[in-house]
Amino acid sequence: MELLKNAILERGYVVGGDILKVDSFLNHQLDIELLNEIGKEFSKKFEGESITKILTAEVSGIAIASIAAQYFKVPVVFAKKSDSKNIDAETFDSQVYSYTKGRYYTMKVSRKYLDREDKILIIDDFMANGKAASGLLEIIEKSGAKLVGIGVVIEKGFQTGGDEIRSQGIRVESLAVIDSMGLEGVTFRE
Repeated sequence: MELLKNAILERGYVVGGDILKVDSFLNHQLDIELLNEIGKEFSKKFEGESITKILTAEVSGIAIASIAAQYFKVPVVFAKKSDSKNIDAETFDSQVYSYTKGRYYTMKVSRKYLDREDKILIIDDFMANGKAASGLLEIIEKSGAKLVGIGVVIEKGFQTGGDEIRSQGIRVESLAVIDSMGLEGVTFRE
């Protein structure tokens, strides 16, 4: 997706050689026009699928999933990453390691919002080592729902997550795949 790649090149930057900062348009401040185009692109990539819900992880995936959901006309369910008094006691959960936070956390989804009848599309902002996606896959498995696929805005193709998940026979559609990045810039997979 050229519009996304251009935004990464023009407004993103690499920190410490391994962190891509896109917070000016994707996961802190939101460029709604760009997110709208991202949502349209996911709707094209998963056109014809009988998706009943979009699942994402709190927090950065929520905006992307919400805008994409308008094209699928389905609700968004997000896995909460923090304990809260307002989450139901009965949840599907998964332990996940966060590379950016350097710690484990538990993702939780109320059992009210996923069931065997659901056909789920996962949408997330990044895929690097695939830990968040694996945690969401575990939640889907526990719920008995069916996975349709995973839509990723930016995949770090030089890390193992995407390949590991694809090797399980899971459909992963990434809008921009980065082959390498460093202080000198970003190189995209063609």
